Amino acid sequence: MADQAIKVLLVDDHAVVREGYRRLLDRAGDILVVGEAADAETALQLSVALRPRVTVMDISLPGCSGIEATRRILTGAPDAQVLVFSMHEDAVYARRALQVGARGYLTKSGAPDALVEAVRRVAVGERYLDPAIARDIAFDSLAGMGPDALSPREFEVLRLLAQGLAVRDIAERLGLNPKTVANQQSLIRQKLGAETPLQLLRAAVRLGLVDER
Repeated sequence: MADQAIKVLLVDDHAVVREGYRRLLDRAGDILVVGEAADAETALQLSVALRPRVTVMDISLPGCSGIEATRRILTGAPDAQVLVFSMHEDAVYARRALQVGARGYLTKSGAPDALVEAVRRVAVGERYLDPAIARDIAFDSLAGMGPDALSPREFEVLRLLAQGLAVRDIAERLGLNPKTVANQQSLIRQKLGAETPLQLLRAAVRLGLVDER
């Protein structure tokens, strides 16, 4: 049975949370958690070593985000299946996760059984979207909203800028040259019409990347 089970890698920076998800998934009978990671770097290493069928990825991780980790995993293994499982209920995060190649997006506010269903569906190559997120994405598309002008890398840079990180720190986290990050910062400002740091922060708030407070 273990050979036929859906092998899952859990990525979340809280050990207690991972333990709860592990028990939930292992009880399903056809799902086997083969590894756990608390940060993006470990997740990248284990995805190569363990070859899980599904990686359940949180967004808020130490270092680079789960969205950036998803992009890196799929760059090295295009056939990998990633399900983003996050506390973020803003459609902007789901859009970015899907844009970098995630097969599904589920919020942690949903019913526990939803995670089991999402893993099963993503494992066979289907897409899975939290119903509320799917509705918000549809509404945003109809209204012509959403930060689609930004590339996935620019989105990640904006998220870190909004957290108050300096260009050099962002470059270190993303493995980029500081000059490259500075150039991306300029492009982000142009695309969002933000001429000052304050305007850039306001744009990040509007996109749901930081709390309005």
